[in-house]
Amino acid sequence: MLVSMDADELAARWRERLGSWAIPDEIMAKAPVDPWGHSPERFGTRTDRALADPDDGPTMTRLAEGLPAKGTLLDVGSGPGAASLPLRERIGHLYAVDSSAPMLEGLRSRAEKLGVPVTTVEGRWPDVADQVPVADAAIAAHVVYNVPDLAEFLRALDGRTNGRVVLELSHTHPMSWMTPLWQHFHGVDRPVRPIAEDCVALAAALGFPVHVEEREAPLERFSSLEELAASVCRRVCLDPSRAEEVGRTAVELGMWPVPRDRWVTIWWE
Repeated sequence: MLVSMDADELAARWRERLGSWAIPDEIMAKAPVDPWGHSPERFGTRTDRALADPDDGPTMTRLAEGLPAKGTLLDVGSGPGAASLPLRERIGHLYAVDSSAPMLEGLRSRAEKLGVPVTTVEGRWPDVADQVPVADAAIAAHVVYNVPDLAEFLRALDGRTNGRVVLELSHTHPMSWMTPLWQHFHGVDRPVRPIAEDCVALAAALGFPVHVEEREAPLERFSSLEELAASVCRRVCLDPSRAEEVGRTAVELGMWPVPRDRWVTIWWE
């Protein structure tokens, strides 16, 4: 039934729903730091953890199945390589695309130590799609909630892949768990959608023979209440000096420990 739905309408709906996550201007203007920024150090820690203890969940399983021995792998929104470098023994050449130079530098240094040949491309996908060759398989992990024009993104990903395309994303928007804190500190409700089913519906409507698997996230979101508080201060546009208050509020609201996400793997070939 999903294939019969209109891809243009679904793409417009995704773009509109994602746009509703914009932070109100009056709050954004007072943000001490960019609330949408990502820490290369934190992502690097996640990558090192993935390398030390490779995940055997559906994303890695389906990607390994679709990647020939010493094949070429395209990693879009690669970060430091958590979704690709654990397959180092199968990778003949890795093509990594990310808009962050520090993230790509982290990937290059790890790939060099692991003996993985790598080409990095700095830029947004699909703007830089013509800078990479067609690969045997592709992965885009925890990227799509940053992509307004998702139909273009998926078409380009499929067009630059001979075989299997694998996506991984959280079931709900990765910031949705903070909704009670937005309400508490700013009196602002956050959106509910888009969710993973919206991505699945669009991919199917584009004609891709999608398969879907879901599971509990293998990692805790935060290792400590202090880490949670520091992250919330950034994401909710609060001064870092309020971290202790944020932690106390999270406990009072029953938000600690934070329940694990549900992660969704979407793949086709």
